[in-house]
Amino acid sequence: MTETALDTATADVIGAEEQHVAHNYHPLPVVVSRGEGSWVTDIEGRRYLDLLSAYSALNFGHRHPALVAAATEQLGRLTLTSRAFHNDKLGSFAAALSDLSGKDMVLPMNTGAEAVETGIKVARAWAYRVKGVAPDAAKIIVAAGNFHGRTTTIVGFSDDPQARDGFGPYAGGFTMVPYGDAAALEAAIDENTAAVLIEPIQGEGGVIIPPDGYLRAVREACSANNVLFIADEIQSGLGRVGTTFACDREGVVPDLYLLGKALGGGIIPLSAVVGDRDVLGVIHPGEHGSTFGGNPLAAAVGTTVVEMLASGEFQQRALALGEHLQAQLESLIGSGVTAIRVAGLWAGVDIDPAVGTGREVAEKLLARGVLVKDTHGQTIRMAPPLVIRSTEIDWAIEQLKVVLAG
Repeated sequence: MTETALDTATADVIGAEEQHVAHNYHPLPVVVSRGEGSWVTDIEGRRYLDLLSAYSALNFGHRHPALVAAATEQLGRLTLTSRAFHNDKLGSFAAALSDLSGKDMVLPMNTGAEAVETGIKVARAWAYRVKGVAPDAAKIIVAAGNFHGRTTTIVGFSDDPQARDGFGPYAGGFTMVPYGDAAALEAAIDENTAAVLIEPIQGEGGVIIPPDGYLRAVREACSANNVLFIADEIQSGLGRVGTTFACDREGVVPDLYLLGKALGGGIIPLSAVVGDRDVLGVIHPGEHGSTFGGNPLAAAVGTTVVEMLASGEFQQRALALGEHLQAQLESLIGSGVTAIRVAGLWAGVDIDPAVGTGREVAEKLLARGVLVKDTHGQTIRMAPPLVIRSTEIDWAIEQLKVVLAG
């Protein structure tokens, strides 16, 4: 086929999508049809190195053999029962995830936003039933620049106009403080504060890493004031930053972990709230649930994910390869890059406006076979699969150098 015909095929597929799919995303102009490991192939047969990993949902790469095997085996047995009945996979999944996190209990859901909504409900129930907060008075402290999802409750405590504006009225009960400012956070706590909900590293914001000691200070403030510390580890957790959880970087254990994305192995949506019995035990039958939450297909895949993480191999890869990625990116500062932020295999790269916008750089990298995504105008995010090779990182950075050089 000619190049024109190949391009036409891509245009036809994108055109059909644009006509019939609501325009809630602005994807790069590529139509992916296959994936394996760190690479994907489009319908034209062109290959791309995936440095986004579906926002960390693909921590183990595309179609990891162990995860595909787990899903395939379970597909041949049982996929869904609802929680009206027990299934033979949920208990073992919950036990494995509890052991990995050092907690007692798991409340399974499907998407990251559902995990956040669940965490909010748990925190409020705990405040009323355990702490003794007056009915309907519970407050949750959140951080500026946060991204916890896109449900109506969650966007109500976002300060991103694109996420928030036009979707009110908003739910009350949230107090916002500057991210990384432990003193401001502690000052905002009062007798009605149920929880502090933060991302240990803000992913959507451009991999924003708080100052050293911030997470420890949050933990200390919560413990001192009988407040729950809820860590949204939906993007940062499960090996991405070189530790099992981003909170591990400061030796901090929250009261609740919110997990998702990579928990489903890039195969099926799976999220969870993980905590001890004295917190998660406040939820009673009939107060919360999901038809698909805890389904045996997701549980089978999730159990395999947890087993893979239990070895520590992927955390070690993320740590070592992240140091390699950071060294490569640091060499670009002053040559089209104004700043970088790296945690494990996760990087925010701020592009010099003289070079172009983050979107323009992402489009130029696409043309050179590298997939990244822009955020907040001048930043591109990199979250390579944890199975990537150092030589593949080197090649991607070479492509970025060419793009920055114009």
